[in-house]
Amino acid sequence: MATTITTTSFSGETLEIIAFRLHDQEFCVKTTTIREIRGWAPSTPIPHAPSDVIGVMNLRGSVIPIIDLAYKLGMKSTVANERSAIVVAEVHNMVIGMLVDRVSDILTISSSQIQPVPEVSASFDKSFSEGIIASENGMICFLNLSKMFKGSDLDDLAA
Repeated sequence: MATTITTTSFSGETLEIIAFRLHDQEFCVKTTTIREIRGWAPSTPIPHAPSDVIGVMNLRGSVIPIIDLAYKLGMKSTVANERSAIVVAEVHNMVIGMLVDRVSDILTISSSQIQPVPEVSASFDKSFSEGIIASENGMICFLNLSKMFKGSDLDDLAA
């Protein structure tokens, strides 16, 4: 079986990332996609919303969808509590909130620290991830929000 090595699109740069936990796993995204981090507040459910949409909330006069990020990633749904957070991001010119268990850290890393996601099987879709970062505390999966939330998916939420 041939192994395909793909490099990340961040060659030679340093990146600021925000790390957060979903269940017992650590994930991160670039800080440039993040607008703010809010404490957990209940959202208003929407009838017939996609399974990963918990509901909507009012963010300073704008109604934004709240996504259960764990469920979106194929994990069991997050049960929100007082330590949970809403990471507000802008993806494809739309603002969304992502429910996470807790925000862990803001880090500056070198792009050379990002390793490619290994091939698991031919049917494995690794497009949600930019790569893996090995840290002293474990592995951090670097998420690609623009591929996780395709423009057409967000158009459906906005409608």
